[in-house]
Amino acid sequence: MGSTKDYLEYILEQLSFSDEITYRSMMGEYIIYYRGKIIGGIYDDRFLVKPVKSAKEMMPNARMELPYEGAKEMLLVDDVENKKFLKELLEAMYDELPAPKKRRK
Repeated sequence: MGSTKDYLEYILEQLSFSDEITYRSMMGEYIIYYRGKIIGGIYDDRFLVKPVKSAKEMMPNARMELPYEGAKEMLLVDDVENKKFLKELLEAMYDELPAPKKRRK
């Protein structure tokens, strides 16, 4: 199905607490980065994040969902209206996320 540009813009507005939020379009979906690390993405107009320990602790009742067929499950962020929560979530997750891979030249 793919995600809409409107939903991407909505999520980016919710994450506007930081100018270090970036995204990349990939096959109709969007990968979301925080300070250069992948935190999750927008898939079928759902904001999903990597299921790192801090995210699971902050969202103990979050559903695990597949971003797309054949992918690993991710946590569905239900409370996208709460900017304070989103800021705390991303900051808590940051240290647990892997460093970006070096691109081959």
